[in-house]
Amino acid sequence: MDFSQYNNIYIMDHPLIKHKISMIRDENTGTNEFRKLVEEIAMLMGYEALRDLPLEDVEVKTPIETCMTPMIAGKKLAIVPILRAGLGMVSGITALAPTAKIGHIGMYRDEVTHEPQAYYCKLPSPIEQRTIVVVDPMLATGGSAVDAVDQIKKHGGINIKFMCIIAAPEGLERLAKAHPDIQIYVGNVDRCLNKDAYICPGLGDAGDRIFGTK
Repeated sequence: MDFSQYNNIYIMDHPLIKHKISMIRDENTGTNEFRKLVEEIAMLMGYEALRDLPLEDVEVKTPIETCMTPMIAGKKLAIVPILRAGLGMVSGITALAPTAKIGHIGMYRDEVTHEPQAYYCKLPSPIEQRTIVVVDPMLATGGSAVDAVDQIKKHGGINIKFMCIIAAPEGLERLAKAHPDIQIYVGNVDRCLNKDAYICPGLGDAGDRIFGTK
């Protein structure tokens, strides 16, 4: 599927990101290594996703003289993981922005309809004044991502970015169409969804692999 028609989709092409994604696909990658790789991928992707953060000049005294130098402006960044797998990406982004505020959106997927069911939403305030990065390792049907962004907008969020490691074409198109005003950052677009709405070739259940559960 060609996504060039969407000007809000950014598909990563950095060799380090591609290499680390290949490593987490491997079924022999254990929980500890998988978790670390997800953090590293999130940090590498976050570096790109945050390149447009606003700056303002502030006065700083160096050992030599006083100067005006740029620092990030406005309210702090908000990171909003979609529970539970999204938690695995948070530390990678906070490594770049340690003062970021963190919200949470809880959802689970109905095993019959494959649609998201929301059970929790807690966001930093004032959310409307923050750059918001929603994170979830997998964008499969797109239902959870669309619903999460819907909830953030209902709470007043405006400047929203979505970041995932692997996306199915079906889910990516659904999110881009539902929310054309947000920026979407994707590590890799995989082939398709299977009959159970899992991404192929994918990497299995990201939550189970991050937390070591079945």
